[in-house]
Amino acid sequence: MKILLLEDDAILSESLAEYLESEGYEVTVVNRGEEVYERTFDEKYDLYILDINVPDINGFDVLKALKEAEDETPAIYISALTDIGSITRGFDLGAVDYIKKPFDPEELLLRIRHRMGDSQDIEVGALHFDPQTGRVDLPDGEHFFLGDIQSKIFTLLVRHRGQVVPTETLLDQLDRPSTNALRVTIAKLKKRLGISIENVRGQGYLLEKI
Repeated sequence: MKILLLEDDAILSESLAEYLESEGYEVTVVNRGEEVYERTFDEKYDLYILDINVPDINGFDVLKALKEAEDETPAIYISALTDIGSITRGFDLGAVDYIKKPFDPEELLLRIRHRMGDSQDIEVGALHFDPQTGRVDLPDGEHFFLGDIQSKIFTLLVRHRGQVVPTETLLDQLDRPSTNALRVTIAKLKKRLGISIENVRGQGYLLEKI
């Protein structure tokens, strides 16, 4: 899933982007309202996460203009404006959710998954994988569950099929990060799932599109 994040707080935007990317999302960060228009002109996103008090054009006017341009991409507001008037306006403009700052990044993740139906199985060749539970369903009707770390690693690889996932991103999923531990985890995934995961030297790992 591709997410466009509008947030002018550099520390918050960076931490949110890193957290969501560790969960398998592709995040583009912009810090001015005008940049949303520039990005959406060339790119298609699955979700907008919008702050309201940002430079150039506020988040309310950004979403209003997008809707007027018949852009129906779901939008979630994150804002320090907690008065009922602001919340009401956000929903009236077409936002699917409104999260009050400060908030736990995990809350945002749960809202995204709930609103976007992101708990559905993902097809990987003949396999079906549920990233929420780690369950893998086999063609013969059998199933098993990946451990927490294997599930996180596989989720990143699956959501970026056909792209190299940087080694650093995958290492962040380990309790005790090391390249040896990552290699062992990847090897176990390959053996257990019967799939090919390529080690791209000096860059990361790649799960080919199946």
